[in-house]
Amino acid sequence: MTEINPPNNRAVPEGPAGQGRFRPSVVEPVRLASIGEAIDVAVPGPAAGVEVTGISLNSRAVEPGDLYVALPGATRHGADFVPQAVEAGAVAVLTDDAGARLLAPAETPVPVVIVESPRNVVGPLSALIYRSQPGAGQPQLFGVTGTNGKTTTTYFINSLLRALGRSTGLIGTIEIHAGGDPIPSLLTTPESTDVHALLALMRERGLAAAAMEVSSHAISFQRVDGVLFDVAGFTNLTQDHLDLHLTMDDYFATKAELFTPRRARAAVVTVDDEWGRQLAGTTAVPVTTLSTAGAAADWTVSGTAPRGLGTEFTLSGPDGARLTLHTGLPGSFNVANAALAAVMVLTAGVDAAALQAALDESDPFTVAVPGRMQLVSAQPAAIVDFAHNTDALARALEAVRSPEKDSNLIVVFGATGQRDQGKRPAMGAIAARLADTVIITDDDPHDEDPAAIRADVLAGAREAQEKGSLACEVLEVFPRAEAIRRAVELARPQDTILVAGRGHEVWQEVKGVNHALDDRVELRSALTARGFNALQDDRIES
Repeated sequence: MTEINPPNNRAVPEGPAGQGRFRPSVVEPVRLASIGEAIDVAVPGPAAGVEVTGISLNSRAVEPGDLYVALPGATRHGADFVPQAVEAGAVAVLTDDAGARLLAPAETPVPVVIVESPRNVVGPLSALIYRSQPGAGQPQLFGVTGTNGKTTTTYFINSLLRALGRSTGLIGTIEIHAGGDPIPSLLTTPESTDVHALLALMRERGLAAAAMEVSSHAISFQRVDGVLFDVAGFTNLTQDHLDLHLTMDDYFATKAELFTPRRARAAVVTVDDEWGRQLAGTTAVPVTTLSTAGAAADWTVSGTAPRGLGTEFTLSGPDGARLTLHTGLPGSFNVANAALAAVMVLTAGVDAAALQAALDESDPFTVAVPGRMQLVSAQPAAIVDFAHNTDALARALEAVRSPEKDSNLIVVFGATGQRDQGKRPAMGAIAARLADTVIITDDDPHDEDPAAIRADVLAGAREAQEKGSLACEVLEVFPRAEAIRRAVELARPQDTILVAGRGHEVWQEVKGVNHALDDRVELRSALTARGFNALQDDRIES
């Protein structure tokens, strides 16, 4: 059983394939007395000299020398797992009063440090133990937040930095890497213990920079506590995650916490929506503004023109600066992602002339991002994207719509269970307005009734269809693999298929059970079965 229960109901990475791979090979010991001083708790007697070389929230990820942090969980307290943690090599335990009552500290074979709210000190202690605070040798750190575009923007930042000759790391939704082989990611942002271990690992490997997605969950659940970003970037804010934040104002306030002096040295804020403008006007850190939609800003996008599937555009800034950029990924939102990545790198101190040279030589914003506008076939155009809220779905549909009059747009999507229910009818309505054939199916139902979720989405689609006298066809097809096959059966070579909502994900959770399901695999299989040519792509799991 996992002690920490993430809000997306997936287990924290464990064992050799998880936390252990996140850590540096060498950690200079920190005495328990120093840990006590950092959190204002006296550690008397021999316990003060105990040496700590790691920190873990999960007994199954404990390594010898660790401080095991026993937190209350959804069903069990982490203190229940102290015997396993000690057996694995934990040299001390940090817990709260409730955990101490479960433990009987006098009978525990390692020192027990008790604090009122251990969750509040996990990030700072991780920074102390792994020495991942800003300083000499630490990678330059870029953090990206917003509702949509975080993943692509971090990939763009890393691609641009590599084009500039810098070694980079990545912490995000799809994967985590520290200059080596990627590690599949289970959370948009890992727990703070892993984040700080990763930063130390990147320092150990001599990486120059790293980009990290920072979700509202990561801020709310304190996964980036103790992290100071050199540049924090804001993409946009649209309705999502209201199951956690309840209101848009609360959602915004959580995002805005990233743009405070304790979390960021500088900010780049896209001001194409009211939330971005509000953030730019209130943040307490030096802020650079960006607009891709004609608003007044320090940097602005103009002169957009199609180039292949993507877009070429001009980025104009202070003192007459002008850069020519190109992204091979379709959609105006990828113009915004590319522009934000470029301005964040400029804000970090890169010379504009050097950046333009890298753009010209390497075309870094044409980097493939798994499950983000990922092309699976060309005829019909078959695309998988992560769009899972109203705004993202609308942008994706607009981006893939063919200009050819005889081309139909077919969309397959659903809504996630146990999440913001208010967006479900709105997503159905958007699909009905922008697609010719709407196939509503299951996403990740979690513990909710899949039929009830589909009914919510269908209601929005059919209401929009009726009120707008729309000619689109609305179908309900499940399970998801069957819905994808139906889309391919309906498609002609000149049509476009968009499978939206899950992107790179390879598991579908139903009633607590993970079932193997990769939209890219299902789409490629269905296309091949019908005699269409699917693209061979190493980024698609086989």
